[in-house]
Amino acid sequence: MHRRSFVKKSALLGSGLLLSHQLMAQLEQGPIRIAMIGCGDRGKGVLTVIQKMPSKFTIAAYCDVLDFRLAETKKLLGDVKFTKDYREILANKEIDAVFIATPLSEHFHIAKDAVLAGKHVYTEKTMTYDIPQALALRKLVAQHPTQIFQVGYQYRYSPLYFKVKEMIQSGYIGKVSQIDCRWDRNGNWRRAVPDPKLEKQINWRMYKAYSGGLAAELLSHQIDFINWAFETHPDEIIGTGGIDIFKDGRETYDNIQATLRYSKSGMIGNFGATCGNARDGYLFKIKGTKGTVALLPDTGLFYPEKSKAKEMGIVDGVSGATKITFNTDGGIPILPAPTKDGTIYALEEFYTSVTTGKTPVSNIKTGTQASICVAMCNEAIYTGKRMSWKEEYD
Repeated sequence: MHRRSFVKKSALLGSGLLLSHQLMAQLEQGPIRIAMIGCGDRGKGVLTVIQKMPSKFTIAAYCDVLDFRLAETKKLLGDVKFTKDYREILANKEIDAVFIATPLSEHFHIAKDAVLAGKHVYTEKTMTYDIPQALALRKLVAQHPTQIFQVGYQYRYSPLYFKVKEMIQSGYIGKVSQIDCRWDRNGNWRRAVPDPKLEKQINWRMYKAYSGGLAAELLSHQIDFINWAFETHPDEIIGTGGIDIFKDGRETYDNIQATLRYSKSGMIGNFGATCGNARDGYLFKIKGTKGTVALLPDTGLFYPEKSKAKEMGIVDGVSGATKITFNTDGGIPILPAPTKDGTIYALEEFYTSVTTGKTPVSNIKTGTQASICVAMCNEAIYTGKRMSWKEEYD
């Protein structure tokens, strides 16, 4: 046993605490040595959170194909190894896990190589660019059961969203028939380009060869949560969209709408996004016969139907409070305070999974399911076809 582990364990045992196998495993492990592959806005954002968790993670290396991204990350991390070739990171036996925050088109082959190299993997959503990649990666990861594979759907780790899942599964909000989701903004979604030659590498979200557009980058969070909360998936998807606002050479649509039919659950999900209006921003409503849940990333309200309000009386069954505190528009807070940044919860889960072998909530199976849904949405949106779930997706 390492001296550091011995001291930690002895102190806890001396204080009379009963250590679980999970905690023992974490103390023995110590910080996980990780590398970031992809140092754009999201990659650097995750690294910033990781820096605040030194007992769990050590940043051992980072990688990006763009020189100015490497320079930006060096300012953030200081004297840490870096490379432009992710394969050098995978060949480093001292690195335990890799984070993938590259353009969507690169997720599959980097994740595949990382699994084959024996690394634990945390990949940003959406997991893969298309359905064949998702199915192939699911098959590969199943062949390496001791390696953790986590997908970055942060809401699956939030106490707020766990509570909402519990409310749904317990029947608290009744029979749900409609889901309304939006993720709107008023802007062209572009990044500054220091050199015109780098346009597609920096603004990859605008080009079909690299991106799943608004459905993959934004709406996939809500699509994935519905799959998880209701333990279901859509059977049929129809959609539409267009480049309706910014005629600037982009290929992915700036205005989309998809309708997902969950026939086994008797639900319709409406998922839309536009770059031309920011009024709704992030909107997430789950409508049941006993009430409606309205969610933001870190807060949520429950709006009871009249029959439910009468049933509740003066006891708030959501939070357990002895007196209901209503919002000004009649909503009841689901939790007493806003939650932390979802990335924090997701990283904590990744550490626990790597050190104990626990399967993360957002894993290869659920990531595959979400990737299939996003790909079906895009096919429906871009072609006008009605898409149907296939048996081989299960």
